[in-house]
Amino acid sequence: MNTVGVSTSSFFPLKLEDAFRLAKDAGADGVEVMITNDPQTYDPRVLDFLSRRFDLPILSIHAPVLAFTHGVMGYDPAGKLHRSGELAAMLGANTVVVHPPFRWQLGYARRFADHVKEVAEAHDVIVAVENMFGWCSSRFTFEAYAPGWNPGSLDVPHLTLDFSHAAMQDVSALSLARQWGDRLAHIHLCDGTSPKEKFHLLDEHLRPGHGSQPVAKTLEAVTQAGFAGHVIAEISTRNAATDDYRVHMVKSSLDFARYYQAVGRERHRLSAVG
Repeated sequence: MNTVGVSTSSFFPLKLEDAFRLAKDAGADGVEVMITNDPQTYDPRVLDFLSRRFDLPILSIHAPVLAFTHGVMGYDPAGKLHRSGELAAMLGANTVVVHPPFRWQLGYARRFADHVKEVAEAHDVIVAVENMFGWCSSRFTFEAYAPGWNPGSLDVPHLTLDFSHAAMQDVSALSLARQWGDRLAHIHLCDGTSPKEKFHLLDEHLRPGHGSQPVAKTLEAVTQAGFAGHVIAEISTRNAATDDYRVHMVKSSLDFARYYQAVGRERHRLSAVG
């Protein structure tokens, strides 16, 4: 059975300890740690303590690749990826999530696929590259990533599917999952709407079923096909008025994943019998 967890980013702007506590309350199987400007998010002693305290394994590490984490773990993107892999190995997490390089990271972009493979081999982890999206305004779209938003074009063995990012690019996550096949290794569970439907500059990370992506069909399809990676709820709860409602939002997302995965497993069973 696939592991269904939650990203610590789902509880932003709460503290890391609160994220673990609320993840436990929501019934997560484990957590994905988003490395941020908070030093605790990349301190193995703190993370191991919180994992043990709340009996929540750390399933995956999200490398510090966002613009606001530019200086976290240094300024060399390849070095940051290697340190993320080392941290994952220390904590028993089997997956590192990373974004494709920015277009202006010329040297890193040229050797990105090599870096991914080197980190995976050195630390015995899966390095799963995440689908992104073009940065858009009301007048134009800028492709910020090299060679593009779709990591399926890269010579890397493992990929992360993010539904909200697919919505921002106005593509179907189900279509991406089918294109990628067995390379799909990790899922960021969320939802979103296309800027063409309702213009917005940022990805929404809505709860599954609250946007326009085929989240249920995708979970069913990939589970039926034998997907064995983690499904990590990465939703925005920043507008929740209380912690209880944050827990409700995350729990409903986890329940959504477990239900449609169960449907996929049953379809797989029936197809095997038939």
